[in-house]
Amino acid sequence: MVHTMISELSLKLLYHMKRIRRVEEEIALRYPQGKMRCPTHLSIGQEAVPAAIALALRRNDFAVGTHRGHAHYLGKGGNLPAMLAEIYGKANGCSKGRGGSMHLIDMSVGFMGTTAIVGNSIPIGVGLGLSIQLHGTDQLSCIFLGDGAVEEGVFYESANFAAVKKLPVLFICENNLYSVYSPLSVRQPQKRSIAKMVKNFGLLSMTGDGNDVLESHKLLSQAANDLRKGSGPIFLEFSTYRWREHCGPFFDNDIGYRSQDEFEFWKKRDPIVKLELDLISGHADASQKIHALEMSIEEEVLEAFRFAEESPYPDPEQAYLGTYA
Repeated sequence: MVHTMISELSLKLLYHMKRIRRVEEEIALRYPQGKMRCPTHLSIGQEAVPAAIALALRRNDFAVGTHRGHAHYLGKGGNLPAMLAEIYGKANGCSKGRGGSMHLIDMSVGFMGTTAIVGNSIPIGVGLGLSIQLHGTDQLSCIFLGDGAVEEGVFYESANFAAVKKLPVLFICENNLYSVYSPLSVRQPQKRSIAKMVKNFGLLSMTGDGNDVLESHKLLSQAANDLRKGSGPIFLEFSTYRWREHCGPFFDNDIGYRSQDEFEFWKKRDPIVKLELDLISGHADASQKIHALEMSIEEEVLEAFRFAEESPYPDPEQAYLGTYA
């Protein structure tokens, strides 16, 4: 086999995937300590798409995420120590300790928030797309959603509005087959393709392998370029799979809603292992560079957790600041 210098694109994508996973693995490890008092929805196994977003979007593009939003926040460039401080309920968290894991925001990088309510951020993302159009900039608005969100009425209203107005909106559906414990088979008609359904609304619509980070990056980069040229809204559906329980740090294959065989099938398609093996087998300098980025990630993650643990709690007297009635 001919060994060549490692691709900088591949190395950057691997870095972002490994960073996202390492953060979430440490959350899972520490969560039973009882210091993170909010629900956490981990996306271990689903790192490819948010890692690709890290390189496909610009800093001033907008993005909104879901309740499973750690990876979206980090992929868009959100501040890691502030995210962890938020999960710990600390005053210097990204939502001042008031929101927890499901309410993450970093406006300095265009990440405009996540929400605990399924589908709730979709109209916000479309509104951000309208603001871009009104200001005449070449930004775009990225909306992360799961397969369950297309069962909410607000998705159809938002998609229709975006299509009618030809807004620079990128819908990214991470289809991991489940809404909590309910498979697609009990929620949507048999053999339905979400992407084909959405295409009939007047959106450009495509599917991709959400466990192949290079394919995901290619699709997302092309979509971003088309949006900046005025294509109108684009919908990308990526097939992927979450490894851990719907909510929490553990595994839940024993409770009956999915099988161990299914879990093992998807685990063998680990996007990180796939890219890492490709790099090591084809590039002479891969192992050394991968080790260096792992050491860098480890240092960053442990320092961010130290920051979160040592940060102060909010002043109880400020509990009602920023609330509206």
